[in-house]
Amino acid sequence: MTAARIEVLKTYKLFINGQFPRAESGRVMSVRDSKGKLIANAGKASRKDLREAVSAARTAFSGWMNKSGYNRGQILYRLAEMIATKKLQLAEELISQGFQRTKALQNIEAAIDVLVYYSGWCDKYNQVVSTINPVAGVHNFSSAEPQGVVGIVAPKEGLLGMVAVLAPVIAGGNTAVLVCEYFPLTAITFAECIATSDMSAGVVNILTGELKELHPHIASHQEIQAVLFTGGDAATKKSMMSAASANVKRFNDWSRVRYLSPKLYHLTAFQEIKTTWHSVESGITSGQKY
Repeated sequence: MTAARIEVLKTYKLFINGQFPRAESGRVMSVRDSKGKLIANAGKASRKDLREAVSAARTAFSGWMNKSGYNRGQILYRLAEMIATKKLQLAEELISQGFQRTKALQNIEAAIDVLVYYSGWCDKYNQVVSTINPVAGVHNFSSAEPQGVVGIVAPKEGLLGMVAVLAPVIAGGNTAVLVCEYFPLTAITFAECIATSDMSAGVVNILTGELKELHPHIASHQEIQAVLFTGGDAATKKSMMSAASANVKRFNDWSRVRYLSPKLYHLTAFQEIKTTWHSVESGITSGQKY
């Protein structure tokens, strides 16, 4: 009699600096389907993994910020295309983690639409939010600039939730560390799409793990300039807000924001307004005399 075959389960890794390393500690999380069956293992990120991800994001920031908006838009659109090629795999993973088939497909299609929406804004938002200020005696310009590295707590809405909070951050030239406690299989398959989308290494880093273990370090890390919080208990929120104050990082609480419906102000929430003053002498701009 032939012995029953033992299924080999896939172990999903982390996504840091364009690569897929194992969790530094070697720990994994068991991922089970709606019936309690073990279907895969996912890496369980540690504080050291978070440091590595932030370092990669910080290194990638200058190059990503200085790309033209048009080029960033092309890359986001390419990411939407790559998700479309993995639509069936992503759907099966969402189904195995509790989604109904119709809802899973709708979730992925909506995520693609969100990426296309923000790709279109990449080379346009600065024209909307920038201005020439009416100040006497000088040329005075205000324009938007990205904040830097953004730490994001991924919500519970599957791939759509991940894309809806990540896309406006990177569309504006920021880099990101996305921490996913929910739907870890989907998160790493999403990372595979990012890795083949022409996006520079380190722009997006994805860690799977437990928020309760990682949230203090996200909020307190000195090289993270902003935090995006999408929901959780009051104690977690209060703790993160307190830790974020150490380097006066912006704390964006989106727990009551309808972030699944993309809006321009979701993108501009992660921009700083820079104002440039340029003196004028006798009607001729200083430094440009003819």
